[in-house]
Amino acid sequence: MPQVTDTDCSLIIPAYNEEERIAELLPTLLLFDGEVIIVADGDDRTREIVLEFIRAHPNRDICCLSFTERLGKGGGISRGMKAATRDYIGFFDADGSTSVSEMKKIFNGLERYDGVIGSRWIAGATIPIRQGLTRRIQSRVFNLIIRLLFGLSYADTQCGAKAFRREVVEQVLDSVSATGFEFDVELLWRAETAGFVICEEPIIWSDRGGSRVRMSDTVAMLTGLLCIRFLR
Repeated sequence: MPQVTDTDCSLIIPAYNEEERIAELLPTLLLFDGEVIIVADGDDRTREIVLEFIRAHPNRDICCLSFTERLGKGGGISRGMKAATRDYIGFFDADGSTSVSEMKKIFNGLERYDGVIGSRWIAGATIPIRQGLTRRIQSRVFNLIIRLLFGLSYADTQCGAKAFRREVVEQVLDSVSATGFEFDVELLWRAETAGFVICEEPIIWSDRGGSRVRMSDTVAMLTGLLCIRFLR
């Protein structure tokens, strides 16, 4: 397999109302020489902050897709994936819980696999700042439900750091209906069902607080996944 370099990769960052955190993340993107697509679909100053950064670095391949309507995490990633131009397409969260250097490692894994997902719950993972106990329990319960519903063996489907070869995205993305936080699960399920090989890799990840996932989102995720599994 050919070596994966930054210039072969598109990195997508969903950024819904991230004005308080996006400015800290943006300078780290200069460590990445590939295509960066930031999807801003909120009503705060995220778009303006990103555009100011882009103007200050005109020689970098960074763009901002702006939407007035709420797309949902999955909807934002999907729009970014459809706009991506490189052979390898990945995404990570705008809160900086995962670093650019960790995403580079995930992209490098595409030399051997069709997809690589970061995991906080397998041997070798490093979590300098952990989530609260309640969130960790919710995560483990959610993972058990995913295993039962979809037969997925991954320890961590919700870590916001994933990358895929372009052929995976082109083959399965149009069949993914989820636009919320359940997007990751459906994408993995569709890819695995299509016969692609996905590898789970340990990651360095730190909780940044200010999570967008509320109890109502968890209920919506579970409802959405039940519909995906049994009605679509």
